[in-house]
Amino acid sequence: MPPRTKMLLTSAFRLPTLCLVACLAWGSSAAAEKTVRVFVLAGQSNMEGKARNWLLESQAKDERFSDYWAAYRTGDTWTERDDVFVAFFDRHGPLTIGYGSRNCTGPELAFGRVIGDAFEDPVLLIKTAWGGHSLFKNFRPPSAGLPSEQELEADLHKVQKKRPDATIEEIKAAYGESYRMMVAEVKRVLADKGGLFPQLAGLKSEITGFFWFQGFNDQFGDSAPRSYGANMKHFIEDVRRDFGAPAMPFVIAGIGTFGADGRRQPKEGSGIAKVLEGQLAMNSEREFKGTVKAFETAPLYDEEAAKVFPRWKEDAEEWRRVGSDLPYHYLGSGIWYSRIGTAAGEAMLELLAR
Repeated sequence: MPPRTKMLLTSAFRLPTLCLVACLAWGSSAAAEKTVRVFVLAGQSNMEGKARNWLLESQAKDERFSDYWAAYRTGDTWTERDDVFVAFFDRHGPLTIGYGSRNCTGPELAFGRVIGDAFEDPVLLIKTAWGGHSLFKNFRPPSAGLPSEQELEADLHKVQKKRPDATIEEIKAAYGESYRMMVAEVKRVLADKGGLFPQLAGLKSEITGFFWFQGFNDQFGDSAPRSYGANMKHFIEDVRRDFGAPAMPFVIAGIGTFGADGRRQPKEGSGIAKVLEGQLAMNSEREFKGTVKAFETAPLYDEEAAKVFPRWKEDAEEWRRVGSDLPYHYLGSGIWYSRIGTAAGEAMLELLAR
């Protein structure tokens, strides 16, 4: 991998209190004792990542898109970073394509590039994402408590239609299950950091930031979209407590799956509009000032994929050159996911510089 210049963000400083001038100072000397900068990436299917690797491979050779992907490649191959590492359940290794869903790539590719270029210290991305998991139920934070008895009973009746022997205790246990698995997975990776990544053996770790990309499943029903903002606030507070990082920078990619392009807006009062409103509301929470940033993902849309999508069935050959999935997965566009990851990385660095 060719030499890179990086922002001087080393373990010699406490990052949350860095001044902007120090953050933007460029340098190449390494700190005497490096710290592994850990970033947790969590959410549902879009955090998993749904851009098919074959699409990225094709675009890397397509003159319309090759310049865009050149920054992620070394010659004719995808770069494997020697300073940024990824753990996504049973997969781990240097940052490159393929750390999304099976044979797919997600926002981690661009996020890791932005963060890795900014740090002298090595970077570790720990992904914990599951498709179809809501904040209202699966990721429900401990301090939010359980929903009302009426909501629990409604949930029980729904489950009993498929499995009559389901009990209310099982229903209650399902709330917050993904949250607990997320915390456990981060702790597991950190406990075995040297085994998973020999290059990081012996180095201390510090959880430096959190990137949240979720929201699709919370648009349904009444309670989930209406309570999203309150649950998001609990989530941020609980994550910081459980990871021992009371002011940890927290970046939220606001849901943008309501259309094929960023010119559309969610229908006013719809569930998805309420979810997005709840996410963006975190920017205004007084206790989160300067430590939380939410941004919209719809305006980052891939123009070429959005243009072809309306006729994707009729023009399948052209569609396969620009997209690989449907709008709820950002058209499976590697460019769209890359833009989201880049925006999240830049937002993270902005918070770290404050």
